[in-house]
Amino acid sequence: MDRVKIAFFDTKPYDQEYFQRITGNYPADVKYFPMRLGPDSAALAAGYDGVCIFVNDSVDAQTADILYRGGTKLIALRCAGYNNIDLKAVYEKIHVVRVPAYSPHAVAEYAVSLLLTLNRKTHKAYSRIRDGNFSLNGLVGFDLYGKTAGIIGTGKIGQVAAEILRGFGMDVLASDPYPNGEWAQKNGVTYTGRDELFRSADVVSLHCPLTPENYHMVNGTVLDSMKPGAVIINTGRGALIDTKALIEAIKKNKIGGAGLDVYEEEDEYFFEDHSGEVIQDDVLARLMTFPNVLITSHQAFLTREALGAIAETTMNNIRDFFEKNELPHEVCYRCAQDSCVREKTGKCF
Repeated sequence: MDRVKIAFFDTKPYDQEYFQRITGNYPADVKYFPMRLGPDSAALAAGYDGVCIFVNDSVDAQTADILYRGGTKLIALRCAGYNNIDLKAVYEKIHVVRVPAYSPHAVAEYAVSLLLTLNRKTHKAYSRIRDGNFSLNGLVGFDLYGKTAGIIGTGKIGQVAAEILRGFGMDVLASDPYPNGEWAQKNGVTYTGRDELFRSADVVSLHCPLTPENYHMVNGTVLDSMKPGAVIINTGRGALIDTKALIEAIKKNKIGGAGLDVYEEEDEYFFEDHSGEVIQDDVLARLMTFPNVLITSHQAFLTREALGAIAETTMNNIRDFFEKNELPHEVCYRCAQDSCVREKTGKCF
């Protein structure tokens, strides 16, 4: 294929490192932009055949129009989620591809690490010891063995998370619109309805995409139905949880804790250094005050293996489109309405 020009947005040093290792193997000229893609920066992509974006870039209708008029033919997401793209606006104008799986172990292992840290309070113990405080007061946790874990979404990441938690001796319930019965039977996992899962689980871990149907899946009603002291882990998308409702549940001691690697308004803060500023987001600031809430900056994917796989799949997506006119990892407006049936059925509507 002829050389194509690709504009990368919202790039960080670790992005460039792993992409620069392999871009020489592809007939593509890459330009890295540190700023996020949006209506104010979309003009930078003029003359580029494609753009590569991440979770906090935004392709709304205005941005899509600017990209289309500038000659963009492909949007390559270097992530699995696609809720930051107005798929209706780009439909039949610009193709969208994503990385449906990079390292499910990276995210699943991180979700479990959030649970372990939150439960056993190792982050607090570490800080105490550095100050010379060797007291154990306030560090009591609970055994995972014999407890019930609920996994929402049993794609590749959810399956790995379930298998890890089964290794701790937990009973695992799962909910997914496309249950994998063979996998569940092999691994001792029981599928159940979402409502029953929330009522029965001591730990709930979210591994599903953000779709209109899943927006604020965890809301006030759901939180009220959960076991007293239950723990919520979210490494999916922030808006799966109604954050204000979560805060109220924590204030009432209804929820035992929350481990959050994502936040529904994270694009204002995550991935950047704001240590010298006052946090203006009152909801985020309130979350940060709770001793039983652990927040990290969307880093579950951040392993060497995952970064390498993301770079390879992204560049293969770009090559497949421009060289072969193939879109094995396409997300289109139609199939995205059902959480991408292309992955489930092998074809679009």
